[in-house]
Amino acid sequence: MQALVLNGINEPLQLQEVPTPTPGPGEVLVRLHAAALNHRDVWIQKGQYAGLKFPCILGSDGAGTVAELGEGADEALRDQRVLINPGMHWGDNPAAQAKDFQILGLPQDGTFAEYVCVPAQYVHPLPTHLSFAQAAALPLGGLTAYRALFTRAGLQPGERVLVSGVGGGVALLALQFAVAVGADVWVTSSSEEKIKQAKELGAKGGINYQTDNWPATLTKQAGGGFKVIIDSAAGPGFNNLIDAAAPGGRIVFYGATQGDIPEVSARKIFWKQLSVLGSSMGTEQDFAGLLTLISEKKLVPVIDKTFPLAEGEAALRHMDAGAQFGKIILEIVPA
Repeated sequence: MQALVLNGINEPLQLQEVPTPTPGPGEVLVRLHAAALNHRDVWIQKGQYAGLKFPCILGSDGAGTVAELGEGADEALRDQRVLINPGMHWGDNPAAQAKDFQILGLPQDGTFAEYVCVPAQYVHPLPTHLSFAQAAALPLGGLTAYRALFTRAGLQPGERVLVSGVGGGVALLALQFAVAVGADVWVTSSSEEKIKQAKELGAKGGINYQTDNWPATLTKQAGGGFKVIIDSAAGPGFNNLIDAAAPGGRIVFYGATQGDIPEVSARKIFWKQLSVLGSSMGTEQDFAGLLTLISEKKLVPVIDKTFPLAEGEAALRHMDAGAQFGKIILEIVPA
């Protein structure tokens, strides 16, 4: 089969012929039609991720058809259109992942290839209203957004929500999910165009986070502070989120693209009775909830740009540039 292979830190992805994997007991072989990029893939390429090994095939998100079954896999799965839950071996504690939790694409070879083997329990029927490309845009980002909003923040209809850094896959899906359940959603971005696009997806409004004292301006526009804030940046700007939060609010962060938080306004946190929560990926139950929400609300992930598999390195550079609005897709089987 053909696959995009990463042979070392800061090496370009190379399209190579590699052996097609054989499904083991309880596994299925998925013939991939589409895969999606995540920032995780860029960080692995740059050596900024734990557990690196080379060569490796990146890619956590994928959708396709079940081509072969390993011993013990349900025969009913054969030829089914499926998407893959990339979060594997969470463990028995729904509050936090076990030590052997893995994300598809490292250490196990991932979806930037014509075929991938995964345990049968992690393939799910494709939502009937989605194409393979749309479905491939969903798993990692959708699972992360779903757990942050609903499992961790406990979002309720009618609450005022702030999604920071809108434009990336997780943030956009969080926006779509929150709008779908009846929340009032506002966004931040450094791009006025991205704020405009977010409003077209149902956001009430937004603000450029480079604006001086933006929390005061935005909370005035929104009619008050935010009960739920979803963030991926952390870093020095985190105290702005504390200022933007309503009393009793919940701030959930699922990334730290701006690094660690240097100083925290502890007095504001306890005086405002805030909850500051970490979140990462999600359980199999979270994934099932995600699929239910997607199917019931007929939600469609936003796709920024599609590349053929052979142009995977160009796709990574497009992601690394940070200008995208939505998911970046690798087309493996032409639509």
